[in-house]
Amino acid sequence: MNREDFPMFDQDIVYLDNGATTFKPKIVIDSIVDYYSNYSANAHRGDYSISYKVDVEFEKSRKKIADFINAELDEVVFNSGTTEGINTIVDGFFANLLEPGDEIVISKSEHASNVLPWFRLANKTGAKIVYAPLDSNLHITLEGIKSVISPNTKVIALAEITNVVGDIRPIKEITAFAHQNNIFVVCDGAQSVGHKKTDVKDNDVDFLFFSGHKMCGPTGIGVLYGKKELLEQIDPLNLGGGMNESFDNEKEMYLKELPHRLEAGTPNISGAIGLGAATDYLKSVGMENIAIYEQKLKSYLIDKLTKIEHIVIVNEEADSGIVAFNVDGIFSQDVAYYLNKYNICVRAGNHCAKILKNVTGVKNTIRVSLYFYNTTEEIDSLIELLQDKDKILKEMI
Repeated sequence: MNREDFPMFDQDIVYLDNGATTFKPKIVIDSIVDYYSNYSANAHRGDYSISYKVDVEFEKSRKKIADFINAELDEVVFNSGTTEGINTIVDGFFANLLEPGDEIVISKSEHASNVLPWFRLANKTGAKIVYAPLDSNLHITLEGIKSVISPNTKVIALAEITNVVGDIRPIKEITAFAHQNNIFVVCDGAQSVGHKKTDVKDNDVDFLFFSGHKMCGPTGIGVLYGKKELLEQIDPLNLGGGMNESFDNEKEMYLKELPHRLEAGTPNISGAIGLGAATDYLKSVGMENIAIYEQKLKSYLIDKLTKIEHIVIVNEEADSGIVAFNVDGIFSQDVAYYLNKYNICVRAGNHCAKILKNVTGVKNTIRVSLYFYNTTEEIDSLIELLQDKDKILKEMI
């Protein structure tokens, strides 16, 4: 779908690492070039025409993103990406809330960005990390969540789609249950917002964070969503220009209203404009169309892989376009290097989910992560190279 929109496909390349980052359509690239070429000024700073245009385009992008996830305008905070988003939530909100003995529910299939900040917070506050169980397919279920909830549970932090297992969690149902028990829900949307329709009013999550570069947007830009009443309680991690109304001394410091109070310093203006263009583009493709097509591609890939006897699939029942597997007896990165000789890009390693091995017993895998611009022909090229194990071993030498 829509491959002609992506300049990267002018190269002879099969790109199957979309969980790491996605290609950028020309409309996104052009929006960034337009900013740098035609109105390159700072935001919220100048009393002249091109600076005013920056303000208009910057806030227009915020509106596009708010509409894309069905949030209110002042609930969309620009930042550098998923990692900054979760750290802002953990250090600016939950650090002021959690006490010794409180429980934080995560899973062993989470990305490092949704693990390490909670580890540090637990060490600082005396809170306890509790792991939601993974079922036989390595999936998170509502029943599994219920099994670990206690009166001490204060927050559940989960990715809607994980970056290795690829399961789509029932976030709406988990959130409804959590709120019945006065538990906050934090959602990592890095692998979901660009792949399926996101509606924060419908799923009712308290916080959501995601990165632009995983949804056809630029690198270095992301979004933190939070319910307004919760964002109001966040202590800004950064203080400086752009987020204060006035200050005369250490006793008289007044901050701006949301969302600007959480956006200190010169923002990634080109990134925000590019991300706004990316949401326009994804809406034109259609989020439902993207989700359906990815499912078809994933099923096609799984069907092909299961017919190769030396392929071991870790997540055969994946809900999304993420498939992790190994070639029996060959180190995953050796396979990745072999595929690269034929211009096929896959990811190999632990994929920043370093405690998942405690459940699967598999430390490293080859990961194929699909997107709507991939094709069955590309999958066929991959399968052809994986068919002959002796060929892989020979070319590794």
